[in-house]
Amino acid sequence: MLNFDCKWRLFFVYLLLTTVVAGCGGTTIVDPSQHLEQKSVLLPMGYAIQVGAFSQLNNAVQLTEILQSKGLSAYYFVHQNGLYTVRFGNLSSKEKAQKEAETLRSAGTIPDYFIVGPDDYRTTKSGKNGKMFLRNEIVARADDFIGVPYRWGGSSPRDGFDCSGFTMAVYRLNGLNLPRSSSAQWTAGSRVDRHQLSKADLVFFATSGGKRISHVGIYVGENKFIHAPGRNKRISVSSLSNTYFKQRYVGARSYL
Repeated sequence: MLNFDCKWRLFFVYLLLTTVVAGCGGTTIVDPSQHLEQKSVLLPMGYAIQVGAFSQLNNAVQLTEILQSKGLSAYYFVHQNGLYTVRFGNLSSKEKAQKEAETLRSAGTIPDYFIVGPDDYRTTKSGKNGKMFLRNEIVARADDFIGVPYRWGGSSPRDGFDCSGFTMAVYRLNGLNLPRSSSAQWTAGSRVDRHQLSKADLVFFATSGGKRISHVGIYVGENKFIHAPGRNKRISVSSLSNTYFKQRYVGARSYL
C-alpha cells in the first residue's frame, strides 16, 4: 500500500502533467528576458493537395481526421464558393504531390483532388505592394473564417489544433509555412512590442495561468484579433482591451 507521502508525490506529478497539456498547445514558457530579436521569415509553401467541396461541415471534419490520423497536417477552410474544402501536404514538386494524392485516392482515402502550386498562393501575387498587401490578404482570409464552428478533429489539446490550427491554416492558405502548435509559432516569429502591432501579427496568451503559451490569435488592427476561442466554438473577433485577454497577454510575433 502506498504511504501518505508517496500518494502526494503521485498527485503532484499528475497535477503537473495536467497543467502542461492544458490549453491550446502550451509547452513553451515565456521568459521576459528573452527578446528573440532575430528577424524570422517563414519559408514559402510548396505543393499541396486540395480535396472535397462539402456543404456539410462534418464531412470536412471527418476527412480531416482521417488524414491527420495518417500523420498529415490537414486542415479545412471555407472556399470562395461557400463550401468546405480540405487541404494538406507541403511537397517540393508537383510530381511528388500527385504521387501522394494518387496513393491516397487508390486506397479510397480521398476523392478527386487538385494540386495547389507555389504560383497559386498570395505570396507570389504581392507585387510592388509587398508585405502590406500580404498582411491585408492574411487578415481577409482570417475574416472569412468568422462564424465557422471550427473543430480540429482528433488532434490533441497539446498540439493546439483549436487556436493554432486556425492560425496555421490562414498562413498556409496564403503560402507561408507556419508551424502548427502555438509554442512553435511563438519561437518561429520575431518579437513585436504591443504598441507596434501590425495586421497579421500573431498575439499570444497564457490562458492556463503563469507564462505558458496556451492561446494564439491573428491581430487585425484597432486592438482586435481573430481566434478560435476553444474546441467546438466558432471563430470570432475579440479585443486586446478585454479584461480577460489583457491580463493573460504575453506578447506578439511577426513573420513578414
